[in-house]
Amino acid sequence: MRKIRLGLQIQPQHTGYDELRSTAVQAEEMGFDIVFNWDHFYPLFGDGDGRHFECWTMLASFAEVTERVELGPLVTCNSYRNPSYLADMARTVDHISGGRVILGIGSGWFRKDYEEYGYPFGTAGSRLRDLEANLPVIENRLRRLHPPPLRDVPILIGGGGEKVTLRLVAQHADIWHGFGDPETTAHKNAVLDRWCADVGRDPAEIERSIGVPKDRHRDPSYGDELVAAGAHLLTLGVDGTDLRIDHLGEWVDWRDQRNRDRG
Repeated sequence: MRKIRLGLQIQPQHTGYDELRSTAVQAEEMGFDIVFNWDHFYPLFGDGDGRHFECWTMLASFAEVTERVELGPLVTCNSYRNPSYLADMARTVDHISGGRVILGIGSGWFRKDYEEYGYPFGTAGSRLRDLEANLPVIENRLRRLHPPPLRDVPILIGGGGEKVTLRLVAQHADIWHGFGDPETTAHKNAVLDRWCADVGRDPAEIERSIGVPKDRHRDPSYGDELVAAGAHLLTLGVDGTDLRIDHLGEWVDWRDQRNRDRG
């Protein structure tokens, strides 16, 4: 039985870098398992032109100031970087961190990022096709790099599309990340299990990650509902408008107790 894990997504908007770095260090000290950020160029809410920082350079810095937590983007946009280059970036940050990188990736969706930085936006379908084409390139480059990563870098795929995204998860991912209430989570997990059967993958090999909505951050018992729906990794998010995380220690206590109960 998988242990329950906790992630903290530090959304790099509306604050300074020192505050973001301090929050990553605090998350490790509190006992979180993973520190995530996200891969955008502009804030997703609040002032659309507010302060914001880039994903992978930040992860490299987080790798230097932490020792235990895994680190990764939730998620990298497939459209923003050549896939071989992305694999090389992940390998390099994996070495900086001592083997703690998770390569989170998705097809992309935030139009402003694309338009402001000159990437063709395409359609949801074309972006998914690009992701499907690039995943094997990333995997192949990770195998060919010298020196190689310090471990088999886990690939996390974010998204809940049942016809394409969850099939790609079954084919390529070590972790699936989605959003939704327990009923939605259970449904998506069942769809993913069916895709695993179709492609010949053991569904138990894929860790199931779910975002915890902010209005449930003070209710760790909500985690029981998500775990019952098939989640193993629960991720809470904070952004620069309020980076206080002391109250999330209740989730760490909840995780520890549930893992003891599960043996």
